[in-house]
Amino acid sequence: MISTAGTVGKWKAMARPSLPSSLDSTLPGISREVLSVSMEPKYQCQQCKDILRKPFQAQCGHRFCVFCFKQLTSSGPIPCEACRAEGIFEEAMSMLNIAVAFPDNAARREIDSLPAKCRNDGCSWSGTLKEYEGQHEGRCDFERVKCEACQALILVSEKDRHNERECEARTLNCKYCKVAFNFKEIKAHDEICQKFPMQCKDCGKKKIPREKFQEHIKSCAKSKSACQFSEIGCRAVVDNGKQQEHEQTSVMEHLRLMLAALSSMRRRAEGAGEWQEDSGLGLYRGPEDAPPAGAHAVAHNAGRGGGPGVQQKVTALENIVCVLNREVERSALTMEALSRQHRLDQEKIENLANKVRQLERTLTMRDLQLADSEQSLRELQFCTFDGVFIWKIADFSRRRQDAVGGRAPAMFSPAFYSSKYGYKMCLRLYLNGDGTGRGTHLSLFFVVMRGKYDALLKWPFSQKVTLMLLDQNNREHIIDAFRNNSKIIMCLYGVAVLMWQCSNNFHNNCTILI
Repeated sequence: MISTAGTVGKWKAMARPSLPSSLDSTLPGISREVLSVSMEPKYQCQQCKDILRKPFQAQCGHRFCVFCFKQLTSSGPIPCEACRAEGIFEEAMSMLNIAVAFPDNAARREIDSLPAKCRNDGCSWSGTLKEYEGQHEGRCDFERVKCEACQALILVSEKDRHNERECEARTLNCKYCKVAFNFKEIKAHDEICQKFPMQCKDCGKKKIPREKFQEHIKSCAKSKSACQFSEIGCRAVVDNGKQQEHEQTSVMEHLRLMLAALSSMRRRAEGAGEWQEDSGLGLYRGPEDAPPAGAHAVAHNAGRGGGPGVQQKVTALENIVCVLNREVERSALTMEALSRQHRLDQEKIENLANKVRQLERTLTMRDLQLADSEQSLRELQFCTFDGVFIWKIADFSRRRQDAVGGRAPAMFSPAFYSSKYGYKMCLRLYLNGDGTGRGTHLSLFFVVMRGKYDALLKWPFSQKVTLMLLDQNNREHIIDAFRNNSKIIMCLYGVAVLMWQCSNNFHNNCTILI
């Protein structure tokens, strides 16, 4: 007896075999525009009509992309529509079944070797179809893709920048309140964001959150508001920080306004006659308008007993006047204390200013001493005390051009000495010549300077001085010697290294080598 259950299961397993990973693909065929040559029909997928990608051949002989073939046979074997279109449909052979189809490696090798080019505008890539699929497809910087948010076509290389800066439908997080919103609503959000920084136009303070802006306006020292006595007639509008100052300086004005308001309320309370202000005597009723004594008593009692609300207001105003009087006294005491403090501060400022001037003078003296020390250090750096001095003139060409142009006709060497307590000397050089040698010769002068120990030395200076212009190629040196302060005019043969040499013995000759 043969079991049919095992046979059915076996055919079901054959109907849907698993594909190797090398043939698995999630993409349909390759676009025809990639080919550099015209496409032959045998390289076309019968389903997507593009170039075969990992071709699969059905038992009828037609080729499909592996992706297209898997989609067609996902629900089981189906008839081949290409066979029907060509009129060669056979029920036994024209069924698309993944169990009997196979990868067409020969066609795949032929397709991989076809010449290809990038279809994106601006891209110059070219190669084989295999190289395009493995190296360039999906990686081209000139490929245009659709933005998922705004549906605009953008370059792949600009996708990140578009998503971050250009996309009109991108989602942003407010950097102040961290609420997410659409880019198109950024202006509307800024108008209602409670954390949005604002600037006070009065004091210029910036970065005030909108939720605290009204509180700042009330406490801002430079924001203007009406005087607290505006209800009784004060029309002043002053800075918040100067409200107290205004109240102190306008006490008398506020008292007059209080008195006027109090008079008005009394007139309304007593209901007859007209109250007038007598300077220094308060309020009184005109004698010609005075009613009889009985009527006055009745009206007075009626005014006081019949209007308790008015009497309470009058009493409150009188209390305010008393408070203002005390405030005036307190302000006077405060002003006197501030005046004393101001005098003390002025004395401290004057003392500090004197100290600053003394420090500036001391600093100036230190700067002069430092300059002298630096000058002495520079002199000691090049100074010699053995009667030998070497003067090397760097950047000779530029210096000579300056001498020819008259910008720096002469230059001096650092000072040097015949001995530690001997003669102080230097050299003066004219690179373009001096006197009769101007323009044709190099003129060199030997200068005896004033030294610290001249009183110990023999005068006049009578030592022999030898000058030498050294040829740096060691071929021919120019040498000359003289006594006394003579000027030596010498021919210029090249860039010179100057040296002066003299013995410590006053009776011996001194030699300068140039």
